[in-house]
Amino acid sequence: MKHPRQTQESMAARVMRFEELKQKGIPIMFIDSMLPRHQRMNYAVIGDTASENPDFSVQRAITAPHKYQIGMVWAPPGCGPAWHTHDYVESFFMLTGPWTFYWGNEDDPSKVEGEFVLNAWDMISLPVGMYRSFEYSGDEIGWIYAVLESHEVFEGKDPYWSPQIEDEARAIGYEADGSGKMVHPPDYEAQKVRQNEHLLSKFRELTGVDIADFRPPS
Repeated sequence: MKHPRQTQESMAARVMRFEELKQKGIPIMFIDSMLPRHQRMNYAVIGDTASENPDFSVQRAITAPHKYQIGMVWAPPGCGPAWHTHDYVESFFMLTGPWTFYWGNEDDPSKVEGEFVLNAWDMISLPVGMYRSFEYSGDEIGWIYAVLESHEVFEGKDPYWSPQIEDEARAIGYEADGSGKMVHPPDYEAQKVRQNEHLLSKFRELTGVDIADFRPPS
């Protein structure tokens, strides 16, 4: 079987260095990202990941096509994605903990049917069509690593949000069109700068270091 020959340059394009990635976060990746209990910093590592914001395309660490997609997230205490589901499996590995995962079979976020509290090095795989939300339940900053089945972005709704979450996001100017792409409010660029500064300030407050000086626990 023949395969393309690789070079130092071609292989360098397939390396993600955390020192570079950690300062390339996307503060508004989804329509829920500006809601108080759902603020978080997302990172696109491999592929399209799950995203409603086309900003992710210039932030990807590794752009070569893969048959899976990888993202990372950090969130302050009590924050994480709102109630939603996908048409593909997504799995999460806890880099720090604890995180609390809530799940159910209906789009109503009040109809949680179960939950799991997961700590560092725990993992959970979330099936297609099951509604879920999750939040960092610790005291500082929670990091999590996501692996998703390969899928195309902007070919339909993704994620599928609870109607309640869609209404809350629309009330502050955020919604997605029929293709699943975020419709930016007129002052989006200014909001993105402010949200980035807010999250980085929260990171500094809770960890005692700037993101540029952060080192993963050894």
